[in-house]
Amino acid sequence: MSHFQLTKVQDLNTDLDTIWDFASSPKNLKEITPDHMLFHITSEVAEKMYPGMIVTYEVAPLLGIKLAWVTEITQVKDKHFFVDEQKVGPYTLWHHQHFFEATETGVRMTDIITYKPPFGIFGNLLNSLVIKRQLNAIFDYRKKVMNRLFNDSKPL
Repeated sequence: MSHFQLTKVQDLNTDLDTIWDFASSPKNLKEITPDHMLFHITSEVAEKMYPGMIVTYEVAPLLGIKLAWVTEITQVKDKHFFVDEQKVGPYTLWHHQHFFEATETGVRMTDIITYKPPFGIFGNLLNSLVIKRQLNAIFDYRKKVMNRLFNDSKPL
């Protein structure tokens, strides 16, 4: 059975401290998630993530059908990277790496998402028809929001 990987890279006109403060707070997830996903955090969360942190959500990835999603923050290196992994949710495997690297013009943010759809071969077909396109759309939305927050209004 196949797994898939999606990589998204974005340059931001900000510094590591600023982007880390934003990205390491689970409370900012709603702001970077499209409204049609009906995203809602259902657990109490700390202001800043830490290894072992569990975050529970409701999300409607398809046809407005709400699903429970539970992730664990498995690794954190302050101002460099963090990893979240699905414990309960729509995927057989979900492993999301978030990297932050200082550049001459700001910060390069890289997301590497490794995922495996459910339902075996049918899930692979569903990935080709729907899931991959939907994930790209979600991360394209995130890119627009991050551009608005960090690139549109302020020079570094």
